[in-house]
Amino acid sequence: MGTQRKAPALVFDLDGTLVDSVYQHVLAWQQALQEEGIELSVWRIHRKIGMSGGLFAQALLRETQRDLSLDVLARLPDAHVRAYAERASQVRPLPGARELLERLTGLGVPWAIATSGRIAGAGPTLERLPIPDATPVVTRDDVPNAKPAPDLFLEALRRLGVAATDAFVVGDSVWDMLAARRAGTLGIGLLSGGYGQEELEKSGAYRVYEDPADLLNHLDEIGIRYADV
Repeated sequence: MGTQRKAPALVFDLDGTLVDSVYQHVLAWQQALQEEGIELSVWRIHRKIGMSGGLFAQALLRETQRDLSLDVLARLPDAHVRAYAERASQVRPLPGARELLERLTGLGVPWAIATSGRIAGAGPTLERLPIPDATPVVTRDDVPNAKPAPDLFLEALRRLGVAATDAFVVGDSVWDMLAARRAGTLGIGLLSGGYGQEELEKSGAYRVYEDPADLLNHLDEIGIRYADV
């Protein structure tokens, strides 16, 4: 009689994956840019959400087609954090997020959160989720490079003590899917961050679901069953 294979571990992105915060981040970036006299359309900002603040600021050089001083590039991430804090009270868990995490915990499925945000900005959002004390939470403060580099997800896997081949990364952006591929894991895309299914699939998503509630209803499709307790 063979040994039953355990359910895979899950590593979750935070913004747009577990909490409905993408557009608060977009507007916070727009405010930070406007404070520096930089006008950029909301849709262009949205396409970069999921990168770290530093990478986002660098991407502005291409989007604005103007030279930005090092001082401006250094100020933007902090200005974004302050502007996002003004909107943090609006952020709520996405439909099914709390139930999904509670189900995984109850089944004994290992999971972690890995976010491009720093703990100063992500902390209040994390408090809205049912995260057991032993669950790894990796932020931008913990790794040398943020997405699309794989560092966040690799660190989460290290803390979970599982191999990349025994885990899925769940995210809402093309940057999540790219980082997942570079970490050697399969990516699961969620539409709740505003990216389309085709975009996520082209970026490497193995499966795409609407939101955490939809993923909860299809856990069996990724090898998680009640029998895995």
